[in-house]
Amino acid sequence: MEITSYDELHLDKLGDELSALFIIISDTDATFNFLVAIMYSQLFNLLCTKADNSPGGKLDYHVRCLLDEFANIGEIPQFEKLIATIRSREISASIILQAKSQLKAIYKDNADTIEGNCDTMLFLGGKEKSTLKEISESLGKETIDSFNTSTNRGQSESYGMNYQKLGKELKSQDELAVMDGGKCILQVRGVRPFFSDKFDITRHKQYPMLLDDNPEMGFNIEKYVSDQKAMRLRLSRQEKFTEFGVDMTDAGQEVTTVSATETETADTQNSEETDEKEIYVGF
Repeated sequence: MEITSYDELHLDKLGDELSALFIIISDTDATFNFLVAIMYSQLFNLLCTKADNSPGGKLDYHVRCLLDEFANIGEIPQFEKLIATIRSREISASIILQAKSQLKAIYKDNADTIEGNCDTMLFLGGKEKSTLKEISESLGKETIDSFNTSTNRGQSESYGMNYQKLGKELKSQDELAVMDGGKCILQVRGVRPFFSDKFDITRHKQYPMLLDDNPEMGFNIEKYVSDQKAMRLRLSRQEKFTEFGVDMTDAGQEVTTVSATETETADTQNSEETDEKEIYVGF
């Protein structure tokens, strides 16, 4: 395949400076998903090796992989082992799914291992039953006070009250299913879960740089590629070369190449001094 015949990504340099790499694939055609899975596998291996050979055993810049639509990437080889070891090397991965069942469908028994190595879980909403059940169970229970009263009317009226403490799901499955779209649940290892408002992206200081707010900020990938090709062609035409002379005294037998400096010396003896020449060669 022509796409794999050369390398221009330089994956091993991602931890050297501030940079961003966007991997854009079709969400309807899975033909080339295997290439993305191989790319991620190579990325993690290269960065881990580089971190191991660096002072302190970690990268200079933290590399964060935002794996959106993780189920569409395909299976990354040995990912259940990578997710457990990359954090100490200044590498992290955010796995984004529509439902937890997608992870189990791809990684089978290793799905629990992958989930167990994620210290943070953010639930933005959904209705998939197995996901709702697991989240409801992971949130735990709260203690509620239950009061029962009874009254007997007759010849001798009596009144009674019963008090007890009961456990109730912090959020039941049906409550999670109808959770407000502006809310989210955040679980961080070591602390109680948070029920919070989602961040309003329009309040971010860099929101005006997005196409949603400013149409002039749109990025045309086709125009960018075309401009880059034109720039490379223009630079290649301006590349400098040194002129060389050729001694043709023994024409038809042996051709001897003489540098411009040597030619200059010979010409000086026979005529006036000449300078070494530089010419531009176009392709």
